[in-house]
Amino acid sequence: MEAITSSYVAAFLLGLFSTVHCIAMCGSVIGALTLSLPAEIRESQSKMFPYVLNYNLGRLFSYGSAGAIVGLLSSPLVEINGHQILRYVSLVVMIAMGLYLAGWFPKFARMERVGAPIWRWLQPIGQKLLPVKTRSQALFLGIIWGWLPCGLVYSALAVAATVGEPVKASLVMLAFGAGTLPAVMGAGLFTGMLSAMARIKHLRQIAGVLIIAMALVTTFWPMSMEHDVQNGEQVGLSSPHLQHPM
Repeated sequence: MEAITSSYVAAFLLGLFSTVHCIAMCGSVIGALTLSLPAEIRESQSKMFPYVLNYNLGRLFSYGSAGAIVGLLSSPLVEINGHQILRYVSLVVMIAMGLYLAGWFPKFARMERVGAPIWRWLQPIGQKLLPVKTRSQALFLGIIWGWLPCGLVYSALAVAATVGEPVKASLVMLAFGAGTLPAVMGAGLFTGMLSAMARIKHLRQIAGVLIIAMALVTTFWPMSMEHDVQNGEQVGLSSPHLQHPM
């Protein structure tokens, strides 16, 4: 249970700590989507908010769906005691993401090629929904946007794979999506100011280091807890009070 809880925490913090990446990458996307709205809507933040919200609800729906798929694919490995392997793979991917975000491992961007075939198929569908005129259009466009190739999303999917169950893996991705909401929602409403912040080098480095630290803690802390529980059970079983009298 501790391992699954730590996966939710890790996914949420991954989204939260990657604020500068979300603003730099998705901020431009949602900025473009916002600019596609009619002028009378763009002039009022209260009118624009439902559209920005629907973009993000659609995006989270896709994250949850991707998590369910990954959970389904990883469940056989977990069932044959491959959980530790998945944990270490997740750790490596998150550390690589942290280094990339800090600007120390630019080659990590190549990982985004994994989702390129899906995006080539979905992108023309998304273009047909532009310009956005209704909230339902915004929701469906957000669903397509959620499949945009992104190393950060793939890092979260690596975390989701460690739980080995479709429903729980989907919840891990929703936790990740919730962590990204402040940045991406804010970018939709205050695009210029937040985009300028995303270009500050030191903020990106701090975010990268935080992701690496979070990856180490959320990987090894549950493992140490499990080890302590196992030791406690062994000590309890070997206690004279629990042994049958001769």
